[in-house]
Amino acid sequence: MKEILDFFSNIGNALPTVSLTDILDIAVMAVIIYYVINLIWHTSAKRIAWAIVVLLLATLVTELLNLHTVNYLLDRVLQLGFVALVIVFQPELRRLLERVGSKSSVKGLMGLTAGPVPTDAPEAIDQVVQACEAMSRERVGALIVFERANSLEQIAATGTRVDGAVSQELIRNIFFPKASLHDGAMIINNSRIEAAGCVLPLSENRSLSTDLGTRHRAGVGMSETCDAVVVIVSEETGAISVAIDGMLKRHLATQTLQKLLTQELIGEEKPRSGVLDIIKHKNWRKGGGDDASGT
Repeated sequence: MKEILDFFSNIGNALPTVSLTDILDIAVMAVIIYYVINLIWHTSAKRIAWAIVVLLLATLVTELLNLHTVNYLLDRVLQLGFVALVIVFQPELRRLLERVGSKSSVKGLMGLTAGPVPTDAPEAIDQVVQACEAMSRERVGALIVFERANSLEQIAATGTRVDGAVSQELIRNIFFPKASLHDGAMIINNSRIEAAGCVLPLSENRSLSTDLGTRHRAGVGMSETCDAVVVIVSEETGAISVAIDGMLKRHLATQTLQKLLTQELIGEEKPRSGVLDIIKHKNWRKGGGDDASGT
């Protein structure tokens, strides 16, 4: 009991000496820790992180038990492991640097929006949902990307410029199986179809289900590299999925799709909790199941 009282007493004595730079130092470290945890938790790097923790604990135990040879070997492994980690985590580190360097990084950190929501956004969402419902029923594959804060100009440049109003007729015509643009992705920006037939980066997440085809891996890969919302319709089963922040929500009903798109694209104007929102997608699961559609 005395030790506990002494501990809190020491904290009380130290508080008056805390300066503004100390607070800033703690805040910066909190942000770094948040990004590292978020990076590891949503990728296959989680298993590697657990392996590192086990190695650290093993090193500590061998030191306490005076197992000098084993401790020496583990110590060398940890020292040389930094270079190996840079190689292993290369895709995740690249993705993290891309997000940090994006124009929305400061706004995302503060939990603010990137800008006003277009007034015709609800109508655009309705048209997309209706098109997805029809394509799901007809087993027509589709890949629709909603641009948010991160610019998708480079992605749009890989396809054909459309610059048309969002309508279910146009969406269904673009993804019609015999159409020239049906294999690529559609980019929707500011409630307009900016481009179609675009090429998306494939996800390198090895924890994704092996049943997922190229279309789903492209959708997840797009959501990993930016803050876009990606809607996927399976050509194999007609199942509707949504990818956000590298997480895939599958087998959605049209009503659920409507609510989800409205929440993510229109509800964004409400303040968000920024760095404290670690468990925002706690109910989202990685892809799994029986949907194996390709592009």
